[in-house]
Amino acid sequence: MALPKTVRILEVGPRDGLQNESTPVPAAVKIELIHRLQDAGLKMIEATAFVSPKWVPQMADNAEVMAGIRRKPGVNYPVLVPNMKGLEGAIAAGAEEVVVFGAASEKFSQRNTNCSIDEGLARFEAVAQAAIARGLRVRGDISVCLGCPYEGEVDPAVVVHVAKALDAMGCYEITICDTIGTGTAGKTRRVIESVAKHIPVERLAGHFHDTYSQALTNMYAALECGVATFDCSVSGLGGCPYAKGATGNVATEDVLYLLDGLGIETGIDMNKLIAAGDYICDFLGRPTLSRVARAIRAKAA
Repeated sequence: MALPKTVRILEVGPRDGLQNESTPVPAAVKIELIHRLQDAGLKMIEATAFVSPKWVPQMADNAEVMAGIRRKPGVNYPVLVPNMKGLEGAIAAGAEEVVVFGAASEKFSQRNTNCSIDEGLARFEAVAQAAIARGLRVRGDISVCLGCPYEGEVDPAVVVHVAKALDAMGCYEITICDTIGTGTAGKTRRVIESVAKHIPVERLAGHFHDTYSQALTNMYAALECGVATFDCSVSGLGGCPYAKGATGNVATEDVLYLLDGLGIETGIDMNKLIAAGDYICDFLGRPTLSRVARAIRAKAA
């Protein structure tokens, strides 16, 4: 299959990238990061999550972040919602798009949401239908599609089962997530091809963590399958609290370098993107995990 001519990037740094940071990140810093990312040309930025502050204290300022964003025409700011309470908070904060999620592993589902896969899907069906009834768009993420920290290998048939359920509840796009970064190109291709037998590949997205330095390879395999939407995290921010050693999502800068080299249009300015990464890394007091950003900065020094 020919590679896509254009690719949509969903920047997840402000949410997925920062949610597990032990150092509190003020709302003003998150808002400024979002502004810098949208000024770099990103059109989809996952802004925050409406989750219990008891479990994810970093997202306790969700309403403040949403209120402070200088919304730019043509830019979407999806937010994660785990339940009806989260949805109501998101709606009150002016969200126009929400993300619900399921898991492709029973043990991961139990550890993450304290329920089985199907119980979790039933909960999210109610959330998705309520969101759609209120005029919101709904995306669906599937965790641990390419490997689970508790069960190891994941059966593609389970991924298909969850994807079909998310499709049935009205999700316009479904993301295949390598949550702990253990996937390979072969696994990526097998899972996407399995799901694409039931859901058009144009409605699938990829989310690859880079624990084993396979994220870009997996992304290329997904591109070859026809996937044209990918989650990325500026400076490679993030990780997974359920898997020791798991790194963040693939760095947006590294993805942009790959896509530019393939002649695939994204509309993102590399220099402004690197500057946005520098901003948040300076606040966190650590260097960027993007190899491309490091190389470009070294060359300019």
